[in-house]
Amino acid sequence: MSRYFYYFVLINMVANIIASVPSILLRHYNEGSVSAMVLATITGTLIIAVYAKFFIQFPGMTLPDLLKKTTAKWFYVPLILIMTVVWFIAGMITLITFTFLLIRYLTPEMPIILISLSIILSVILGCLIKTDRVLYTVEIIMLITFPLIIYIFFKASTDANINWNFIKEATLYINQMPNLESFTSSFYLFLGVGNLFIFNRFFNIKQKFGWKQIISIFFITILTLFTTYFIPIGFHGTSEIESLVYPWLQTSDSLRMKYSLIERVLFVFLLFYLCIAFLSILIHWHVAVEYLKYLFTFEKIKVKGVNIGILIPPAIFTVISTYFVQALNESQLFRFSSIFYMILAGFFPCMILVFFYIKRRMKYAENTK
Repeated sequence: MSRYFYYFVLINMVANIIASVPSILLRHYNEGSVSAMVLATITGTLIIAVYAKFFIQFPGMTLPDLLKKTTAKWFYVPLILIMTVVWFIAGMITLITFTFLLIRYLTPEMPIILISLSIILSVILGCLIKTDRVLYTVEIIMLITFPLIIYIFFKASTDANINWNFIKEATLYINQMPNLESFTSSFYLFLGVGNLFIFNRFFNIKQKFGWKQIISIFFITILTLFTTYFIPIGFHGTSEIESLVYPWLQTSDSLRMKYSLIERVLFVFLLFYLCIAFLSILIHWHVAVEYLKYLFTFEKIKVKGVNIGILIPPAIFTVISTYFVQALNESQLFRFSSIFYMILAGFFPCMILVFFYIKRRMKYAENTK
């Protein structure tokens, strides 16, 4: 499978390590989070395999292309609109989360609107470029930031202050029934594969996805969930862990790089994670804009010969996002995110039924030629 496929999966996993996912998991540490992560790893890997296998059969074709070919307008138009909303909300949650993080740790004196607009402006410019250039941007930033993030994870897991007895204690709760909220939050980490709905147009050559790729993703997700959940417990224990708002940021603040220009790992970690957050928002909103292009001809909206229609989706995204940045607090954001994850845990498996129908229709069309 193309390396860009792994970028989509990894970015969605890594971007949520310091968002609401670890907070939700640790809130239910003694109520089934461990078993929920095990179940999410199995089902999430299965979802990735099914999605990848489906799109391999239609190289260079997006999901809206396939829907238009095989389904009626009354079906594909609402579905594409729903997918637009889903991808926009996914990007907006990341945007609001990192806006709150910047206010809390880096720029407490700046107005919240100014911070959010600064992030939105850089993302919107990326939403309007071509899909292949988005992929190149993703690759460049990943190559710069990912090695350091891996180093920080390694440093955290080998730090002298980590108490492995706390981690062993946390694993004893594996016999609890899986918690629904923990399961859906863990399951969300796997849904970066859904970006193939649009980015599959870039994969014109038929890809391969076999057991090697499945096993690789399975072990990557195990390491990601272990890092997300157990490392903060190793540093802070279980007695007050559920009260931490951003467990991984407090954990990174427990680390020091003695011979670095910046000794506190927190600031380095936050800045590099901001790059990952930018990629996550960029991908989600670019996909959302591309969905809308299948339904509306923005190119025809011109004023004095200037095409302003292409600016309509980003303008709408900006207005809605700035409103919610001001309307939500951190507690409300986490609750909203949890509900969103639960909806996606039902939506993405249901899409497999749509894939099955598309495959049958495309096979029938080929046989009738």
